[in-house]
Amino acid sequence: MQKKQGKQSIVFACPPVITSTANIGGPMEGQGLLGDYFDHLMEDNLNNLSSWEKCESYMLERVIKTAIEKENNELSAIECVFAGDLLNQLMSTHFALRALSRPFLGLYGACSTMALSMLAGAMAVDGGFFQKVAGAASSHHDAAERQYRFPTELGVQRPPIAQWTVTGAGAAILSATGNGPGITAATVGKIVDLGIKDTNSLGPAMAPAAADTLWQHIQDTGRQPAYYDMIFTGDLGSVGKALVIEVMREKGLDIADNFEDCGCMIYREEQDAHAGASGCASSAVVFCGYIYQMLLQRKWRKILLIGTGSLHSPTSYQQKESIPCIAHAVAVEM
Repeated sequence: MQKKQGKQSIVFACPPVITSTANIGGPMEGQGLLGDYFDHLMEDNLNNLSSWEKCESYMLERVIKTAIEKENNELSAIECVFAGDLLNQLMSTHFALRALSRPFLGLYGACSTMALSMLAGAMAVDGGFFQKVAGAASSHHDAAERQYRFPTELGVQRPPIAQWTVTGAGAAILSATGNGPGITAATVGKIVDLGIKDTNSLGPAMAPAAADTLWQHIQDTGRQPAYYDMIFTGDLGSVGKALVIEVMREKGLDIADNFEDCGCMIYREEQDAHAGASGCASSAVVFCGYIYQMLLQRKWRKILLIGTGSLHSPTSYQQKESIPCIAHAVAVEM
């Protein structure tokens, strides 16, 4: 069977099953709109650890363990972990996987990493290389701010277009057999860069990549937006979400009725996240909590998750480079 479809997409011959998920959040996430859809909530952003980075490693380790425990299995059943985070050299992920001691492929897609881990994991399972893998991603507000912008202790004022990096992690167990929704198709994104240089303006920077991947998914698979009960992007926030709707409308497609952004779903307006949530954990906690539960309850049967990532670094920003962005899509169906 020809698995590649069109220019950038894959249709899986034996759709890997998402047999379990788990997520964790910090106190701000627990007080948000989806507080009831977390497996674990921390009382603070350190969780009795000595650094924010160690806390992030703990979160990633915890969700992978929880996801495999929820399907009454042992950690040794996971043949490979596909995971990543936002920090230099995947710092938090590497220390988490040191503790887990499982075969591991580190991935960096910035905030698209959850979708990327599921895409890569699905390819490995559908290809017959593994029977059970984990896809996971994490981010930590304070650790990310320290690396990319300013130490949180400075209390730097954020512009209205800025977003709040989610403190959390999510993990999904992908299996060759079992019960649950399956990953039926995926579209690998390509880098889109329209020249935005303001690292507070990540939603507008990533929106063109999200629209590009969605459009390519439609062209490659023939699945119109109405094929899906819902289409989710990862962390565009309110500004980026509006831009995607506008771009798709210019292409002759109205997606407003079945399109939402995970970054608009996490925090309440009074929590002052400004334009919404961001970070690897934005799509990770929403998919591994709320979206997965809605699929299991069959309130939705077909969803498309488009992970969105801003691929800049502190070095590229200091060298005044623009922001290269990417988006990867995975179709999940009951």
